[in-house]
Amino acid sequence: MWAREIEFMLACWLSISPFIFGYPKDAIFFWLSDLACSSLLAFCALISYYKPLRKMHLCNLIVAFYLISLRFLLRGSPHYEPLQNYMALGILLLMIAIVPTEAEKPPIPWREFYEKMKK
Repeated sequence: MWAREIEFMLACWLSISPFIFGYPKDAIFFWLSDLACSSLLAFCALISYYKPLRKMHLCNLIVAFYLISLRFLLRGSPHYEPLQNYMALGILLLMIAIVPTEAEKPPIPWREFYEKMKK
């Protein structure tokens, strides 16, 4: 579950980054993009705690690719702080989102075998 917690923390970082980097008020696209992406990241990370939806964290890969693609699509933009932030967050999310939700536990077949052996 540690990977989902890091994803949630990255979502929190993305939601406060406009205030930390001091985005200009005319950069509405960056404000809205940060708000939408951080909400989606937090939702997918938190909903992954629900066992039937434990693979929902893979939707964060879409957000990661979106953030990285923005860095390349808007490279001529005068606002380079958000674009650098997007690139760093996108790469971090790509690494964290592929970690399974139950990464700290043994594989499921091993757990099932262990339970059979206890009986």
